Amino acid sequence: MNKHLGKVALGVIGLATIAATASPMAMAAAPKTVSLSETGSSLLYPLFNGFWVPAYEKLRPYVHISSSATGSGQGISDATSGTVNIGASDAYLPPSTFQTDPGIVNIPVAISAQTIMYHIPGVSPKIHLHLTGKVLSEIFMGKITEWNDPAITKLNKGVKLPHHQIIPVYRSDGSGDTFLFTQFMSDTNPAWQSSVGFGTSVSWPAVRVAIGAKGNSGIVDTLHTTPYSVSYVGISYLNQARKEGIGQAILQNRAGSWVLPNNQTIESAVKAQVKSVPKNEAKSLIYGPGKDSYPLVNFEYTIINTNQKDKALVVPLKQFLEWCIDGKWGGNKMSFLSPVHFLPLPANMKALSQAQINEIH
Repeated sequence: MNKHLGKVALGVIGLATIAATASPMAMAAAPKTVSLSETGSSLLYPLFNGFWVPAYEKLRPYVHISSSATGSGQGISDATSGTVNIGASDAYLPPSTFQTDPGIVNIPVAISAQTIMYHIPGVSPKIHLHLTGKVLSEIFMGKITEWNDPAITKLNKGVKLPHHQIIPVYRSDGSGDTFLFTQFMSDTNPAWQSSVGFGTSVSWPAVRVAIGAKGNSGIVDTLHTTPYSVSYVGISYLNQARKEGIGQAILQNRAGSWVLPNNQTIESAVKAQVKSVPKNEAKSLIYGPGKDSYPLVNFEYTIINTNQKDKALVVPLKQFLEWCIDGKWGGNKMSFLSPVHFLPLPANMKALSQAQINEIH
């Protein structure tokens, strides 16, 4: 478990253990010991490995769950090939996957967000630099190269920005965070959409000073050690980034409002779009409508092969996923979600996720 999560995790585990004694789930007869495996999203990893897995293994000691933050791209690949039982992803599956692998489903288990963070010496982290999707895209395209470029200073009147080269930092691994960030830039800049597009992996523009880093932890470490850098960071790493003195940007949403990610702005983005989520739950929440909506919001998905190779794992797998989306006894309780700044699924999303869980056999 990451050390910055340790103390909080122990407290949450204690609460979960107490709750487990009253939960109907805890009364089921225990089968023989089983092992489930998960790989994927580093954004989901602090919640999954730091909170959910320890609490669930306390609740059902006969279930062992291994977890690793390999990036969403690897999680999707591993789940599709059957290498693991659960692939974790910040990105929904593309239509082509549903066509080529009809047994693969993407099941939302929580709601998260992404932050834009920077390390600018002389600019206090308490100041939230104003940035837009278009400005960010032009930074990552190498068109805006200095922090005091007029396009940035115009948005940040009164902030003394240095005449220093900007260092863009991007994910070097296949990443759902890259999917979210590049979709945001595609939605706000047609030039980015036509030249780069979006996906868990993209051909990044050739910017000489740009740096690649693996995983969200790698991004935070690189921001910390690289003055004048900027990047995108999963919100579950926000506390760690703040401890490192890294600044957090305030973003302009589709309605033109300037918003930070918090429970209100994330929930606003979800409410504005949740009724249009299809049965397969492959839905983008990026740059959605709403005056108060934060523009970088997403579902956290578990990628599951509904036709499990080991039939003995079907019931334990379904029980674990049902526990994850349960807001009363399980993983969607705010005591689990708040430490990583996640939110629970709305009622209609839980119903859609449950319907997909029921397909596992």
